[in-house]
Amino acid sequence: MKNNLTVDLTTFRFRGIHPKILIGTASDRYAGWIGQIYTKERYQGRISRRTNTVGGKSFIENVLPVDSVEEYFEHFPILEIDYTFYRPLLDTDGKPTPNYHVLRRYQSHMKDKDCIIVKVPQMITAQKLRRGNTYRKNETYLNADVFTRQFYEPAVDVLGPSLTGFLFEQEYQRKQDRTPVSHMAQKLDAFFDAIPSDTRYHIELRTESYLSTPVFEVLGKHGVGQVLSHWTWLSPLRKQFSKANRILFNSGGQWVVRLITPIGMRYEAAYDKAHPFDTLVEGMLRHEMVEETVSLMKTALEEGFTMSLIINNRAGGNAPLIARHITERFINTSGII
Repeated sequence: MKNNLTVDLTTFRFRGIHPKILIGTASDRYAGWIGQIYTKERYQGRISRRTNTVGGKSFIENVLPVDSVEEYFEHFPILEIDYTFYRPLLDTDGKPTPNYHVLRRYQSHMKDKDCIIVKVPQMITAQKLRRGNTYRKNETYLNADVFTRQFYEPAVDVLGPSLTGFLFEQEYQRKQDRTPVSHMAQKLDAFFDAIPSDTRYHIELRTESYLSTPVFEVLGKHGVGQVLSHWTWLSPLRKQFSKANRILFNSGGQWVVRLITPIGMRYEAAYDKAHPFDTLVEGMLRHEMVEETVSLMKTALEEGFTMSLIINNRAGGNAPLIARHITERFINTSGII
């Protein structure tokens, strides 16, 4: 299949692969992408430094200013914003939080066809939240009113038509913390019944046992997409898809696939290996992940769905290079360009 769009892998330009294949990254503004996505001269004297502690080890991160998103969207058609995972957009009094203001700044630098997926705050999606060195019960877990007032409504207001997806990421639950699958299905059913009807909802369940018929029936009922995630404790992408009988649930014709970490590799180890996110790391980028992803891209086209493929640096060291590797393989095996 031919199209009139263009793609240039040598300059990391992925917007023209196919109208129904949207490749983007989990977060942006990485100084490690200078020379790939970002132009060095444009950010002279405007790179900030921050310390991030992961697994008890401190890392220096060099971060570009918000306006770098303009250059990001010259290369990618879609971006997953993940800082919204840690704080809602409005506080309990309805006042804008810092995340609200940052999101509005992002929007001011976007063009009409630039697309955003936002991560729903963990205060909605997590059964337990970390407080100091312990995890405590989350009192706002699957609270429909909190989601609607403090996140959904302001997100729609700020981003408008650029907002193409809400990503509900539920944390991995250890065996002693898991609820019965039937109970999980009931909780999700009640939640999606109570929040505004929307075709842009997608859920990533990181506990393998929840990938089961009762939960899939709820997703189908509400048109909520199953996010396939290449992540530490989940099975390979193809197996996750098979558990759902290869059914695509999202009523908006959207499918989200996320490449987060190598299977079996903890977040801390993946971050340590990948930092400072400027090149591929030997042994991190798995051949099986690439092949499965390419196969799923073809499945999306066969089913008439639009796939949003979101790539994290931790999946191999450098998201732009991972994107180029996957795109090259897809083009060579599909002949669409």
